[in-house]
Amino acid sequence: MNLFNVYPLQNITMERAAGAWVWDSQGRQYLDMYGGHAVISIGHTQPHYVQRITAQLDKIGFYSNSVHLPIQQELATALGRVSGKPDYQLFLCNSGAEANENALKLASFHTGRKKIIAFYRGFHGRTSLVVAATDNPKIIAPVNETDHIIFLPFNNENAVRECFKAQGEQIAAVIVEGIQGVGGIHVASDVFLQSIRACCDAYGSVFVADSVQCGYGRSGRFFAHDWTGAPADIYTMAKGMGNGFPVAGVCIAPHLPAVMGMLGTTFGGNPLACAAALAVLEVIEDQQLMANAAVMGDYLIHALQNIPEVTAVRGRGLMIGFEMVPEHSNIRQRLLHEAGIFTGEAKNNVVRLLPSLALSQTEADYFLHHFKQLL
Repeated sequence: MNLFNVYPLQNITMERAAGAWVWDSQGRQYLDMYGGHAVISIGHTQPHYVQRITAQLDKIGFYSNSVHLPIQQELATALGRVSGKPDYQLFLCNSGAEANENALKLASFHTGRKKIIAFYRGFHGRTSLVVAATDNPKIIAPVNETDHIIFLPFNNENAVRECFKAQGEQIAAVIVEGIQGVGGIHVASDVFLQSIRACCDAYGSVFVADSVQCGYGRSGRFFAHDWTGAPADIYTMAKGMGNGFPVAGVCIAPHLPAVMGMLGTTFGGNPLACAAALAVLEVIEDQQLMANAAVMGDYLIHALQNIPEVTAVRGRGLMIGFEMVPEHSNIRQRLLHEAGIFTGEAKNNVVRLLPSLALSQTEADYFLHHFKQLL
């Protein structure tokens, strides 16, 4: 049997990793400024993380959600403390798409409505409803097509208000990233998110904050939406939640009640996943990684803004995107193959930086030095 060939692969075979560094099968060392799509939040093979998972595996790795698993409540308590949302409820699942799918399903259950507002350049996942709410026709199969999604321009509060005036009684939810990732690192403005909050309040709709990539401390606050001061009804989490272990969550405001059987998952919230997620929160808290993300993000953004060949820099914390002059449009491949530095790509040839929140200034300077040398 062969693998189903859907991924464009670099000709690199990864063998081991530690901290901000990875090594291929030829022994070449690379600086990881991408973290596998923002997944590596506390560093590769972080010692406390490895110990936490190993200790859990020695006790019990899996049982279903048909029995009490105390580590789930341990995770919920820690998440409430670190995120500043102790009164919210937690539903555990496995991926960002699954988290967003459940969030929109819950919103529809709660409101009895079908319409969802999403935004151009947004990305919310590849499963049935969230792929329809993703602005990429190439990944929407005919069976995923629906007239329940309303696309509006991002950061346009007037468009949101006008849409609610026209269709507010039909709108179940608004789903929006605090910082668009795949769409090119576009930060949601305060007035935009505040307008969404006000419209949802006025019409009884649910505000879903997609924090799959921009959450878990990456922006310098736990959820990127927190910078605005407009709380969402539901926050979704995944990428950095398990530092590479598949785990995701839906953080649900107390006014949205649970009903037996309305949501479900086989693997979500298994003891190994919870141990991984707890380790991440413990390291974020103990090492003050949200503060580090804010400081190192400001450092990188300021440095990039002062490089003439960089035409635009966007982002917050360690979620950064930058654009290059046309003659350096191949900079991402050059960084990888000539300098040994992994970065990511987004729409319109935007280079994405999504390193571990534990990134040091020495590692940031290493990136900046080699980046400048290539120019």
